[in-house]
Amino acid sequence: MKNFEKYKKDLESLISKGDMLHNAMQYECYPNDFEKKVLLALAKQDACKKFISRLPPFCDEYQAWYSESLIVIKQLLPDRLNDFISYYEVPKNRKEIKFDSYKIADYLQHLQITNGIGDVIVDKSAAVDKFRQQLRILKAVQKRFESSLFDIQQLVQADLFDNELDAAKLLNKNKFMRAAGAMAGVVLERHLSQVLKNHNLMCKKDTISPLNDALKAGNVYDLPTFRKIQHLGDIRNLCDHDSTREPMQKEVDELINGVDSIIKTVF
Repeated sequence: MKNFEKYKKDLESLISKGDMLHNAMQYECYPNDFEKKVLLALAKQDACKKFISRLPPFCDEYQAWYSESLIVIKQLLPDRLNDFISYYEVPKNRKEIKFDSYKIADYLQHLQITNGIGDVIVDKSAAVDKFRQQLRILKAVQKRFESSLFDIQQLVQADLFDNELDAAKLLNKNKFMRAAGAMAGVVLERHLSQVLKNHNLMCKKDTISPLNDALKAGNVYDLPTFRKIQHLGDIRNLCDHDSTREPMQKEVDELINGVDSIIKTVF
């Protein structure tokens, strides 16, 4: 799952860039107030000057940030995509430019509206809250990302388990019963181990019997399910260990079908 960790770090980096752009925008619009705010937070003039010197030029770096953020939101928070775009794009039917209708695209063009005697009606400061809303939408992606990451992990694992059970069925069909049973048993163990993590439970051993005991004790499933898994574990042990007899093909079929049922009903 290294790629998922990389995506998570990339998202954190994108949000961090957004925070810096937000600071840069505030400094460009309200230089004196922003400098006082930073000085109050850092308590040292040198530190304040150093912080401000590191602020990115908003108009130079916003477009790259916007493009990256657009892709992330489209994938992970699509229901907010139109909102995100609306804070940037100028609508085609805009009749006049007021505080509410001023967009980030206007900010990038340094657009300022005055009346007939030169008084400012709206200027770049009107876009500050628009960008703040975009940044909030991107930050909302973080929570969605965690749940999406979990969903992706589960889907990838489910596909892998299905493939392994298909392979076990083929082995059993060709009368490699022990190998087929062992493979199905590994799938069951790994699934029960994941279910244990899903419910924040602990178990000292990642084998079927102790995992089954821990999940039953944690009230994850009922007694019939516990007994079914216990029975599947017995068949698996027959396949894995030397015993007085060989596992029968129909027993391994029962094991494979039982594991397939468990991985699709116990979470």
